[in-house]
Amino acid sequence: MNKSIVSTCAVLVLTATVAAGPKFLAVWKSPDVARLNLAGKKVAALAITDDQSLQMSAEEALTRELTARGVNGIAAYKLLPRPEMKDGDKAKGWFERAGVDGVVALRPVRKDTEKVYTSAVWSSAYYQNFWGYYNYGWTSVYVPGSSTETTTIVVETLIYNVRSGELMWAATSETKDPKQLQSFIKDLVNGCVDEMKKMKMVG
Repeated sequence: MNKSIVSTCAVLVLTATVAAGPKFLAVWKSPDVARLNLAGKKVAALAITDDQSLQMSAEEALTRELTARGVNGIAAYKLLPRPEMKDGDKAKGWFERAGVDGVVALRPVRKDTEKVYTSAVWSSAYYQNFWGYYNYGWTSVYVPGSSTETTTIVVETLIYNVRSGELMWAATSETKDPKQLQSFIKDLVNGCVDEMKKMKMVG
C-alpha cells in the first residue's frame, strides 16, 4: 500500500512538473535566417514591463540562462537609464554604444485567472440539505476550499539582430501557475531553444 501511494505521488509530481512548462501557441522564424548563432556574442536580455522590480529580476534570470549557453548576456536595465528605456531612438544609441549584437525580448501579453470548482463544493454541509442550501444560496456564493484558481501567463518572446534591426525569431507561449521567476525563465528559455531546434535554427 505504501509503495502504491509513493508511486502515485511520484506520478502526480512528475505530471505537475511537466504541466508547469510553457505551451507554445505560435512560433515564427525569419525566412532570411537559416541558422541562429549567438555564441560568444553580446546579447541583451530585455523584459518589457512597467514593473521595475519584475523587469530587473526577469532580465537577470534571462541573462543567466543566456550566459549558460555560451552567450555574453547582459541585462538591458544595466545598459541604459530607465527614463530613456521607452524611447526607441534614445535606446538605440545606448545599445549600439555598448556593442550589443542581439536582443532577446520578453513581454508579458496577458494574465488570466480561472476559478475551477472541485468536488468539495457538493460534499460540503451547505449542500447536504435543501433548506440549508436555500439559506446559504441567498447569502453567499463562495464555499471556502471548494475551488482552486489557475493563473495562466502569456508571454511574447522575440529575438532581434540589433545591428540590422531584423526580427529573427518570435514565439508566444503560455505557462500555467508559474511558481518562481527563475524556474519560469529557465523553462521558457529551454522551451524556446527546443522550438528553434525543431526549425533547425540551432544545433
